[in-house]
Amino acid sequence: MAQRNMADVLMKAAREKAGRPPASSKEKEKEKEKKEKERKEENCITADGASENGAAKSELVTVDNFEAELLKNKMDFDPNKAAFWKKGEQVPFIFLARALDLISNTTKRLAITEIICNVFRTVIATTPEDLLAVVYLAANKIAPAHEGVELGIGDAAIIKTLAEAYGRKEDQIKSQLKAMGDLGLVAKASRSTQRLMFKPPPLTCVKVLETFRVIAKEAGNQSMDKKRGRMKGLLVAATDCEPLYVVRLLQSKLRIGLQEATVMVALAQAAVLSEQPRVPASKLPERLELAAQTMKSVYSILPVFDKIVPILLSEGIEKLSKLCTFTPGVPVGPMLAKPTKGVSEVLDKFQDLEFTCEYKYDGERAQIHYLEDGTVEIYSRNAERNTVKFPDIVAAVSRYKKPEVSSFVLDCEVVAYDPEKEKILPFQVLSTRARKGVILSDIKVKVCIFAFDLLYINGRNLLNEQLIVRREELYTSFTEVKGEFLFATATNTREVDEMQKFLDAAINDCCEGLIVKTLKTDATYEPAKRSNNWLKLKKDYMDSVGDSLDLVPVGGYLGRGKRTGVYGAFLLACYDEDSETYQSICKIGTGFSEVVLEERSASLRQHVLEKPPPYYRYGETLGVDVWFEPVEVWEVKAADLSISPVHKAANGLVDPVKGISLRFPRLLRLREDKTPEQATSAAQVAELYRAQKITHTARDGDSDED
Repeated sequence: MAQRNMADVLMKAAREKAGRPPASSKEKEKEKEKKEKERKEENCITADGASENGAAKSELVTVDNFEAELLKNKMDFDPNKAAFWKKGEQVPFIFLARALDLISNTTKRLAITEIICNVFRTVIATTPEDLLAVVYLAANKIAPAHEGVELGIGDAAIIKTLAEAYGRKEDQIKSQLKAMGDLGLVAKASRSTQRLMFKPPPLTCVKVLETFRVIAKEAGNQSMDKKRGRMKGLLVAATDCEPLYVVRLLQSKLRIGLQEATVMVALAQAAVLSEQPRVPASKLPERLELAAQTMKSVYSILPVFDKIVPILLSEGIEKLSKLCTFTPGVPVGPMLAKPTKGVSEVLDKFQDLEFTCEYKYDGERAQIHYLEDGTVEIYSRNAERNTVKFPDIVAAVSRYKKPEVSSFVLDCEVVAYDPEKEKILPFQVLSTRARKGVILSDIKVKVCIFAFDLLYINGRNLLNEQLIVRREELYTSFTEVKGEFLFATATNTREVDEMQKFLDAAINDCCEGLIVKTLKTDATYEPAKRSNNWLKLKKDYMDSVGDSLDLVPVGGYLGRGKRTGVYGAFLLACYDEDSETYQSICKIGTGFSEVVLEERSASLRQHVLEKPPPYYRYGETLGVDVWFEPVEVWEVKAADLSISPVHKAANGLVDPVKGISLRFPRLLRLREDKTPEQATSAAQVAELYRAQKITHTARDGDSDED
């Protein structure tokens, strides 16, 4: 306001000095219109990339009207009509920010895919060298997950930076945050009320990504001051809706329902649609589907956009599988098992196949990479770098391999272990180990590695080998060390009684149950897939619900009585991979100790939303008091599943109108090794419902008896 008043005073003084009277309201209006016209002309080029003066009859594309182009379907879309910058110029960040705004206004997965695909096609047609930066920002990443690059920015730092960038007080920012529930919206509102004496250069996608990466690398003395300085530079230069997405990207929370899987599909489709000559319309659907499958497969083996995007641009989608292959040091997506309800079901599914049964250990999935130079890296099931968490494994792993082994990638389970009693300890004991800054001499919880698969050995990729071959390589390449490194206990029996005894033995040895795997046929390693060729049989399968479910808390109910001050119950949801939505499945209020309830309430209180996002599906009568961002995964056990007119889980998969809900759910534990997108899927919920051997007719109806 002070800046604007000063500008008016200076303008008035200039007019008086020139002998002109103060500007009338009409003159002010004309001057305003002139400036607006100039602003549009600055941000304007013709659809064919020429300047406006060079092609007066061409259709004009501006920062204010290109969204209509992005909303067109793939057959009608022309990337040259969506670009408002010249070919070869860096892609403006406002282009991506406006596209993200379009996505935030729809819940339809196909529409979201179409928009982001059109974004990629426009970049490929104008500035292909910027595609990598645009893909990273659209995927809400700054680097591959396994590199462990983190911005290290908390809300407090963002609040302070917003105050500095926009000339406001921190208390004002906090007050507005409480009202809006979103720092991104606060940033956008703050920027819209600010006037600048000097306009910084417009932000580009490359500039934003590069700045984020520099922020992530800042360390040492005054590193936070440096981080805030770089954030401030972005926010001061940001205009329109850019501040909203700068802040959300800093928080790693886009909140618009755009998932990484959609980005991959859109990128594959953009590559096909950008090919010259174009694919015939009759063959296009099949080609697009094949491209999407190729991209997902490649990304599950090599989740590094820095390697995928350049090859995609230079060689095309068809050569991607040959040129982007399994690379030691880069984790592949772990193969997962499907649940079954009993030994007889396993035998029915594998009746014509040879299979093996292994103990299912109650620990933490780990992928250990041993490189040619002796470097050791350890990754979690969701590709997080856990090397610093297990310095004891890093120090000892070379002792387990035989001398002739120079490199390997091992799939295993890390389990808390008591070496004196030679006994496996519960997962809860393992979870007490620190995650960062672990010092070898301070470790109190010992661990044992139980190895069950070998994915790579001495330069040889084993993913396409049958399990019997991979297992033989495992047994001949490593040596067991008591209490430190053991092969997963296994048997190849097909007898019902022997399998039941083996299951009982696994439970007695503090394991969760069994994993049953095909051995010689259809027994390749399938990265990032929940395969029919691996079946899990857990001890809880003797209950009516075969498997526990991994669910996401999306809402809370204010506690009363003894639970005043914490949440008394929570609304949980499964994740639908097809629509990329979270679908409510139950309310839960049991299975919490006072300590756990306080911890979960305190954690989720930091992620409260003003209103439910458009990608939440739930019954309007649930009466949720508070909504949360999808940030945690809880393992839950229930009595059974039933059809529900209120909850939306697996809606349409079992019943054409109603969803599925859990009866009498109880909390088992927090799943820190899973992201919300890795929660139990809607399709899995439907499978569990169908697998129940009880009749649901008498139990159908709303099931919130929790």
